[in-house]
Amino acid sequence: MDEVTKWLMDGDPAIRWQVMRDLTDAPRPDVEAERARVAKEGWGRRLLDLRENGQWAGGACFPSRDWRLPATVVGDPDGQPWTGTYPTLRILCALGADPEDPDVRAAVDGVRETSHWEYAGEPFFDGEVEPCINGGTVAVGAYLGEDVDGIVTRLLGEQLEDGGWNCEAENGSTRSSFHSTICVLEGLLEYERSGGARRAGQSVAASVTAAQRGGEEYLLSRRLMRRASTGDLVDRDWLEFSFPPHWHYDVLRGLDHFRSLGGSPDPRLVEALDLVRRKRQSDGRWLLENTHAGWMWFDLEEGDGRPSRWNTLRALRVLRWADSPGD
Repeated sequence: MDEVTKWLMDGDPAIRWQVMRDLTDAPRPDVEAERARVAKEGWGRRLLDLRENGQWAGGACFPSRDWRLPATVVGDPDGQPWTGTYPTLRILCALGADPEDPDVRAAVDGVRETSHWEYAGEPFFDGEVEPCINGGTVAVGAYLGEDVDGIVTRLLGEQLEDGGWNCEAENGSTRSSFHSTICVLEGLLEYERSGGARRAGQSVAASVTAAQRGGEEYLLSRRLMRRASTGDLVDRDWLEFSFPPHWHYDVLRGLDHFRSLGGSPDPRLVEALDLVRRKRQSDGRWLLENTHAGWMWFDLEEGDGRPSRWNTLRALRVLRWADSPGD
């Protein structure tokens, strides 16, 4: 085991089980045993213990107005708070908490029974109106075994002509957003993999697949970072890698999605892959570069400009896939 892998394995169980699965090809029983620890110790346990009255911080997307800020939270008070039920569940799923763990099931039951969206009081797993939030809710709900068919139907009807999605479509935008599109694509992929599309019927499954291909082509035709009209870089922030990404797009997030699809890398990913290679530090690790402002329950990394286990894990598995096409 090389030094970088040893360093990764010194991290939280949420890191370790994914390293074992994606980088070291550990036997499946060993991977599942390590994954089972996510809900029992470390970050996953801490997040589960922070739930009160069926949800986190008293709200769906945002903390409730009467939520009292604990002294232990970290981050920038001027940013968007990431302590509500939705962002917390997204992190818990990214950690890989076992959906069948009794404590995870209890948390999901509590959210289903108590949490409603701020927009119009919709039940949590019915979704709300913004495609980026609804895409993330599909990802969370499908991962956790909840019925999100209604949200998927809505998203299928909101796909724009250029292949993607945009939360500003309700305000008249006709062009897609990288941010919204990656959130929806991640949700549809989890919905498909969880069997939701199959259970919904052949026509829905075909529509989900077509929507995925359209959204993926939207990103690929722009090489994950460039304007279709001019070829110019859309946003320099996308060249900096974040974790958690929340609703924000960046190139590593885009690449990790395409890696998760399997198969051979599309040739249009070459520029993005070269960026990941260039960002590797001399010690073989990648840095945390662009933490998104806002309250977090606790730090998952040591701060921007420091080595990042999350970015190193994701970058290594992306490059492993890219260098071993078809595996």
